[in-house]
Amino acid sequence: MTLTFLLLLAAALFCTGLFGVLTQQSVVMLMMGLELMIGAVIVAASAAWRHLAPADTGGQVVVVLAVTAMALEMAVGFAVVTALFRTGEKDLTDQAAELRG
Repeated sequence: MTLTFLLLLAAALFCTGLFGVLTQQSVVMLMMGLELMIGAVIVAASAAWRHLAPADTGGQVVVVLAVTAMALEMAVGFAVVTALFRTGEKDLTDQAAELRG
């Protein structure tokens, strides 16, 4: 695979995620858009690492850290969504804003 193809794939993933973040009101769908955007950054970083410095292991460490951060973000995000739903069956961003003190 060429660097151009992988960067175009990353750009398409990022744009799809950005569209999802900007248009959805459901907190779960918003988080899915964020995950697509983070995935796009991971694809772009790993493609750049593979094509620019394949002998350097620093790129692999960055990708593993990004995937770990993505998993942690999903766990915390779904915990927040679960807490919001349990407090008042709120699952939309507009409804969640009403819970502010």
